[in-house]
Amino acid sequence: MSAGEDLEFKKQLSTNCHGLIDGLETGYGYKPSLAAGIIFCVLFGLSMIVHTVQLTWKRTWWCAVFSLGCLTELLGWAGRTWSSQCPYNSDAFLMQISTLIIAPTFFTAGIYVLLGRFIQILGRDSSILSPKMYLWTFCTCDVVSLIIQAVGGAMASAETKKQGGDTAPGTNTMIVGIVFQMFSITVFVGCTADFVHRVFRRRLLQAMSGPITPLFGAMVFSVLVIYIRSIYRTIELSQGWTGYLITREKYFLALDGAMMVAAVVVFNIFHPAWLMPSTKTMGIVSEDSCIYATELR
Repeated sequence: MSAGEDLEFKKQLSTNCHGLIDGLETGYGYKPSLAAGIIFCVLFGLSMIVHTVQLTWKRTWWCAVFSLGCLTELLGWAGRTWSSQCPYNSDAFLMQISTLIIAPTFFTAGIYVLLGRFIQILGRDSSILSPKMYLWTFCTCDVVSLIIQAVGGAMASAETKKQGGDTAPGTNTMIVGIVFQMFSITVFVGCTADFVHRVFRRRLLQAMSGPITPLFGAMVFSVLVIYIRSIYRTIELSQGWTGYLITREKYFLALDGAMMVAAVVVFNIFHPAWLMPSTKTMGIVSEDSCIYATELR
C-alpha cells in the first residue's frame, strides 16, 4: 500500500466505524472498555440527576456546577463507549478527550464557592484569601489552562491528519496548559491546607452547631481526589501520546474516572443545600465563631 493509499485508508477509519484491526494502533493505544464506559456513564448520569433534584429542591442554584460537571463527564464517557465500538473514529476520540479535560473545572468551581461559604461562616481570619479572591483567582487560572490545552489539542489534531504531520508542538502546548493547571491547583491545595490548619488550630468547628463538619470533610476529600487526578494527568501527558500511562486504560479508570466519581458523588451524600447553614443565620454564626476564636488566642 502506497503512502497516499495508507493516508486515505486511515481517513476512512477515522470517519467511519470499524472494529479493531490487529497490528493497527488506535489513538488510545488500546481499545476502550465497553463495560467501563457504560458503568461510568451510569454513575455520572445518576449523580447528575440527583444533584439536579437536590439543587432544585433547596434552590441552591450555584450547585448547578456539579450537575454541569457530571453532564460533561457523561459526554466524555459516552465518547469512550462509542470508541469501544469504533476505536479509530476521530470524532469519538476528540469528544472524550476534550470533555474529560474540561469536566473537573466545574467541580473545582463548586469547591471554590463552597470554601468561600465556609470562610464567611467561620470568619475572615480562617483564611489567607477572601472568598472572592478564591473564586476569581483560581477560576481564571482554570480558564487560562483550558484555553492553552484546547489550542494544543487543536494543533496536535490538525497534524495527525497530515502526511508526516508533527504533533510535538501541539502536545508540548497541551503539556504547558496541564502543568499550569497543576501549579494553580497545587497553590489552591496549599491555601486549603492553610485554611484547614487554621480551623483546627482555633477549634472553629467546635463553635458550630448542626451537621457542618461532614460537609467540611466532604470538601477536603473532594479537593484531595481532584489533586490526585491532576497529578496523574500531568504525568500522563508529559509522557506523550505513546507513553506508558496514557496507553494503559487501567490507570485512566482508577486515577481519572474513579477519582472524579468520588469527587462529585461525595456532595450527593453530603450536599451543601442540606448541611450548610442558611444565609439568614450566616452572619450570626460568623460573629459567634470570630468571638470564640478571639477567646482562644
